Amino acid sequence: MLKKLIGISLLGAAVLLTSCGDNGSTASGTTPTSTAATSDAASKIEVVGSTSVSPLIEKMAAEYNKTDANTKINIQAVGSSAGIKAAQDGTAQIGMSSRELKDSEKAQLTETKIAIDPIAVVTNPANGVENLTKDQIIGIFKGEIKNWKEVGGTDKPIVVVIREAGSGTRDAFEEIMKLTSEKDGKKISLVAQDAITADSNGAVKQNIATKENAIGYLSFGVVDDTVKGLSVDGVKPSTENVKNDTYLIKRPFLLVCKGEYDAAAKKFVDFIMSDAGQKMVEADGYISAK
Repeated sequence: MLKKLIGISLLGAAVLLTSCGDNGSTASGTTPTSTAATSDAASKIEVVGSTSVSPLIEKMAAEYNKTDANTKINIQAVGSSAGIKAAQDGTAQIGMSSRELKDSEKAQLTETKIAIDPIAVVTNPANGVENLTKDQIIGIFKGEIKNWKEVGGTDKPIVVVIREAGSGTRDAFEEIMKLTSEKDGKKISLVAQDAITADSNGAVKQNIATKENAIGYLSFGVVDDTVKGLSVDGVKPSTENVKNDTYLIKRPFLLVCKGEYDAAAKKFVDFIMSDAGQKMVEADGYISAK
């Protein structure tokens, strides 16, 4: 009987181990606050974050499960900031971000760059404009340029479509295009107040595809023939031009974790960074991180 009790006690202690290198133990032996890893951590991975990164991770999860069918990978696309927070507080073993981490976040998290993603400035395919300068794009998104005729198009009002606050795509685009200012230590968006806000890449694409005078920005990997990617300063948004550093609107795709990835998460991340995983990155139109 004593042996059985000892065995049960050891088993109970084992399930309190948490993921991402933080076992949550205290001097008093209190229960850890993290909910990311439980007794089934070896067969379940919670992945939370960027709506730009999630389609790629979903494809990779499906491929990974062909050789590891016992591991269930739950993916929630709720935005980069939410994914970073989930990794910080331990409610996800892996967070997804489509923007660079802030210094305060880097101090708390381990990051893995899995891909580089160009951000395409897109219009409706019926729009006759093929190229915009960086200054013209800035003027359009600030609301200073309001009509397509001002940039070589037809006499139609410009409809600006942006992502929601907290979107990694929006953060990266506004940072690269200098569409923010700082006040009292906080960044403030300079984008026109009357811009249409969409809560995902898919919603942006739908708005652009159905509004002939619209302009927005999209992760390059989700651009299809329902929208048209514009050249910027005469440079097309292409894999080649990203690699040779002539197309400069680009950002990283990151996976993040508090501390270290647990065993199950590490195996999945290792697959993503393998030759097979990075081939999937390139097949989806992104740039390999290797």
